[in-house]
Amino acid sequence: MAPEINLPGPMSLIDNTKGQLVVNPEALKILSAITQPVVVVAIVGLYRTGKSYLMNKLAGKKNGFSLGSTVKSHTKGIWMWCVPHPKKPEHTLVLLDTEGLGDIEKGDNENDSWIFALAILLSSTFVYNSMGTINQQAMDQLYYVTELTHRIRSKSSPDENENEVEDSADFVSFFPDFVWTLRDFSLDLEADGQPLTPDEYLTYSLKLKKGTSQKDETFNLPRLCIRKFFPKKKCFVFDRPVHRRKLAQLEKLQDEELDPEFVQQVADFCSYIFSNSKTKTLSGGIQVNGPRLESLVLTYVNAISSGDLPCMENAVLALAQIENSAAVQKAIAHYDQQMGQKVQLPAESLQELLDLHRDSEREAIEVFIRSSFKDVDHLFQKELAAQLDKKRDDFCKQNQEASSDRCSALLQVIFSPLEEEVKAGIYSKPGGYRLFIQKLQDLEKKYYEEPRKGIQAEEILQTYLKSKESVTDAILQTDQILTEKEKEIEVERVKAESAQASAEMVEEMQIKYQQMMEEKEKSYQEHVKQLTEKMERERAQLLEEQEKTLTSKLQEQARVLKERCQGESTQLQNEIQKLQKTLKKKTKRYMSHKLKI
Repeated sequence: MAPEINLPGPMSLIDNTKGQLVVNPEALKILSAITQPVVVVAIVGLYRTGKSYLMNKLAGKKNGFSLGSTVKSHTKGIWMWCVPHPKKPEHTLVLLDTEGLGDIEKGDNENDSWIFALAILLSSTFVYNSMGTINQQAMDQLYYVTELTHRIRSKSSPDENENEVEDSADFVSFFPDFVWTLRDFSLDLEADGQPLTPDEYLTYSLKLKKGTSQKDETFNLPRLCIRKFFPKKKCFVFDRPVHRRKLAQLEKLQDEELDPEFVQQVADFCSYIFSNSKTKTLSGGIQVNGPRLESLVLTYVNAISSGDLPCMENAVLALAQIENSAAVQKAIAHYDQQMGQKVQLPAESLQELLDLHRDSEREAIEVFIRSSFKDVDHLFQKELAAQLDKKRDDFCKQNQEASSDRCSALLQVIFSPLEEEVKAGIYSKPGGYRLFIQKLQDLEKKYYEEPRKGIQAEEILQTYLKSKESVTDAILQTDQILTEKEKEIEVERVKAESAQASAEMVEEMQIKYQQMMEEKEKSYQEHVKQLTEKMERERAQLLEEQEKTLTSKLQEQARVLKERCQGESTQLQNEIQKLQKTLKKKTKRYMSHKLKI
């Protein structure tokens, strides 16, 4: 179970000092410790509109984010509060309260636009908070949304022919859900005499005007941007909580002292956010946790500080560089752990060691595949393959050395008594050669019976025997019982055995080489197999995202077409009614004239 991060209160995530956005290192440390997926809710709006009150409610506290009751904006930059998600176990809710837009002390809107853009980029649910109704003034205050295509890029190398608003598919794929909160709302929700829900009211307010004049385009642009960039939209209306004079003490008041309608509206808002806000997700279905959110914050703010536009594709690639490098290390650590638990050197055979390597390698690749993403040209997987190959070769070398050491030690223990007897001249007598050979064969048999000598058993033994050939020959030549002919035959026998042993060693080396070649091919095929499976999953995910984006785009086009048709239908009906009235008047005039005649 991942550790729970529960900040006792908000802390600055991005400071806004003298027009410069600076990331707070202490906040990044908090994010880096959050291993759970994060649901990120950001709120944006004009200063003194009650944004911080709603965020405190989402945190389950009466106070935390500073509430402003004067004409100055209290929140500067972007503040963060990380709390356990109340309805999603093993998730962390990250609340981002932003500096009030339109602060009279700033004098320009440059920073407001960047704050707005960062809130969009970092959140999975974006709350826009405003006062009163959705009228043209409210839309004019939301002009920041019309600047998004000038503040954000989805690709590092966009197509110059792409239309900023019309081709919104790339933005839709990573933009958050949109929630509009209307504070101190005092009107009845209705249109053309018909009652409306808050969501219907939002849809009604986003209707476009027909026409191509500059006035019509100015009217339509923010509405068009909201409709195209945010496929999922929600609206909440809030009554005024208390009398204006008590607003300064709002965080100190009990629910019983507030308007009951307002209390229920806040409860409905919080319930919706808790139940419907999604985990922050990047292109390809990559869920964002604390360290990934940390990387996004750094990448976006650094881009803004250097004069560049924050680019979603670059941010994902920068994150991928960090995570894929970590994924390689994680996979190697898993391999080391598995081999450390399974391998006992020296292994009885090379195949035994290679089988253990292959099992551990397969698991290591699985660890990498699960932890990596956007591995362009498979560079990190190639790095993993190279490291695993080196690990395998190192284990083979260690196994060879361990086998050599084990066998050398055995030879010392088993054959040292024989060597002492040779030095003592026990075999330097008539019939001594046959006694020596018999003892030598007995000791060889004892050596072969010893377990876990490893792959060097035969080579080390033959090397030892070859080093003792001069001793054997000396004993042979001094044995007076043997005839010269018998001695010649014995010399040839020893040579033949030595040649046979050498041939067997060469054959064994060829077998080992073949085993290594086969192991390399199996390793390559395992990488290809797991990579292919991952690419198929990513392809299915991409198709799903593209289908979702296309569906959203077609639905918006259908809504626009429907509104246009309804408008034309209404206009046609009006024309028909005018014609009917004209015809009725003319008929009445004609009948009146006929009666007179």
